[in-house]
Amino acid sequence: MTETLKLRALKLFAAAGALAASGAAFAEDKLDKGDTAWMLAATVLVLFMTIPGIALFYAGMARKKNILGTIAQDLAICGIVSVLWFLIGYSLAFSSGGPFIGGLSFLGMQGIGVNTLQGSIPQLLFAVFQMTFAVLTACLITGAWAGRVKFSALLVFMVCWSLLVYAPICHWVWAEDGFFFKMGALDYAGGTVVHINAGIAGLMGALIIGRRQGYGTVAMQPSNLTFTVIGAAVLWVGWMGFNGGSGLAADGRAAMAVVVTQIAAAAGLVGWMACEWYLRGRPSVLGMISGAVAGLVGITPGSGFVEPLPAIVIGLAAGVVCFWAATVVKYKLGYDDSLDAWGVHGVGGIVGALLTGVFATSRVTGADLPPMIEQVGIQALSVLATLVYGGVMSAAILLAIKKTMGLRVSPDEEQEGLDLALHGERIE
Repeated sequence: MTETLKLRALKLFAAAGALAASGAAFAEDKLDKGDTAWMLAATVLVLFMTIPGIALFYAGMARKKNILGTIAQDLAICGIVSVLWFLIGYSLAFSSGGPFIGGLSFLGMQGIGVNTLQGSIPQLLFAVFQMTFAVLTACLITGAWAGRVKFSALLVFMVCWSLLVYAPICHWVWAEDGFFFKMGALDYAGGTVVHINAGIAGLMGALIIGRRQGYGTVAMQPSNLTFTVIGAAVLWVGWMGFNGGSGLAADGRAAMAVVVTQIAAAAGLVGWMACEWYLRGRPSVLGMISGAVAGLVGITPGSGFVEPLPAIVIGLAAGVVCFWAATVVKYKLGYDDSLDAWGVHGVGGIVGALLTGVFATSRVTGADLPPMIEQVGIQALSVLATLVYGGVMSAAILLAIKKTMGLRVSPDEEQEGLDLALHGERIE
């Protein structure tokens, strides 16, 4: 890596707003009320994606006896990961430390006051915006294990995973001294950090925990498709803040990110619907919303780097490939990724990360990019590193929990359902 390329990468990500919260800046920080107002709105939108977005999206696809248990997981994760983020997670992810992980200079948010700035917005606002990403990523994982994981084991896993997996990978890609940041890997809003990271963790859990009772013999259709559609709609709208806010500014690039997000979501819906209609003879509502989410996942890493026409290609590709992963590959290989955390988020994130290298343009970034083949190579390396590190570490944490406190509920509890067995509640 030449010094010129390193400087180019730093300039590129400075423009994208993905700076470390180390206080370092390329120009003097100055509060901008417009940027701050937009980032307050974007933060609320991303949090809305989790509660109620993911909670309803997953709950509606679960069996009726597990609806409340599924919602309880997302609620608890939101609480625990939020507290953990402000105590130590933010510091590990965004303070200066080294190429692998940050330090402890922001432990408990020390040194960050109401007037401390991160570029043109308060650093506290940057921290809470990033917190919503940490919460959402952890919640995405639960879709792979629906209906069979112990609540206590899930929470222990999320604490360990957030600190040992999410924080380091976040630091690699978005912190100023992270090695993929310096290398010039492009991940505007979380293709590797969020979607591939969550997807591979979910896949490891699905493999280690094992398949649900009745898998392959009992119909496992969504118990309340209305919940799922509402959740998907919340995700779709909230994604505008997820991608549009990742530049940390209310400017033309944020507008472009919102535009390509909408286009890719629509193209993903069309791609999945076309595949399902052709192969199964009719399109389903579940397929349409799954395709839209696939398109949203696919555009996430490139939302601040590509133009509208490539966004159509990315969305279509994500919709088609994720349809294949979720409806063909999963059943051929026999793993029970219950709600397709890997099939949509992991696979869609890979598609988006690689195609970002193909379609990223300086007309959007405002900075020079390396030749396409070089950028695709950097993207592929970041994908591979996320899959290997995230997969190995997630598996190690899961196996340690399995050997100590156990991962899976008892057969009787699984048969009864998580709502009654773990929470003493049920939907009549």
